Amino acid sequence: MDAKVKQNDRIGVLEELLNERYSVRAFLPKEVDRATIEHVLKTAQRTASWCNSQPWQVLIASGAAKERFRKAIYAEAASGAKEDHDFTPPREYVGVYLERRRESGFQLYNTLGIARGDKMAYAKQALENYNFFGAPHVAVIHTNEPLGIYGAIDCGAYVSNFMLAAQALGLGTIPQAALARHSGLIRRHFNLPDDRRVVCGISFGYANDAHTVNSYRTSRASVADTATFVDE
Repeated sequence: MDAKVKQNDRIGVLEELLNERYSVRAFLPKEVDRATIEHVLKTAQRTASWCNSQPWQVLIASGAAKERFRKAIYAEAASGAKEDHDFTPPREYVGVYLERRRESGFQLYNTLGIARGDKMAYAKQALENYNFFGAPHVAVIHTNEPLGIYGAIDCGAYVSNFMLAAQALGLGTIPQAALARHSGLIRRHFNLPDDRRVVCGISFGYANDAHTVNSYRTSRASVADTATFVDE
């Protein structure tokens, strides 16, 4: 095969996976077999990391264990308990970042028929994070506290590769910073050591393609909006 053709084929596969992937908010109850989950994990393990530290640890809850976790974290979130982040969340969204956030949110609400400004409906939908949107599996990604922000950055790269590997194997995913709002509960529930810091969760399984909530796609900024070339 011509080298140029091979290159185009390879980048084409990556582009296809990136274009197909979206945050799934309705899953089928069908569980993913262990061999497929391990295939995702083995693939994502090739993620690059600072000094090859590979700081991510992945806790995957399924079946009865997932249901116990779901009930515990949903109860805390629904109670209005104070958020308990391990990493400082964004202070605020301003400018174009706020515009993008609003666009994404309104796409979700419009798709579900939630009227603009209906704060009660917004809050109810937000709580679906803690039902894992019906996914049969949820992964919790955590890192080592002494590695600080760089450990978290490496975990972010791992999350991206986890999602792409899952997409390639016919699975749907949604990365969830919302779960990290209850990091203390997660540590207590799963008996994690005190030096572990929760980065995010990933709910995953088979997407319910027939559900309306999975019908919209978010936009992406152009290269011109995000990249600066300095040649001289």
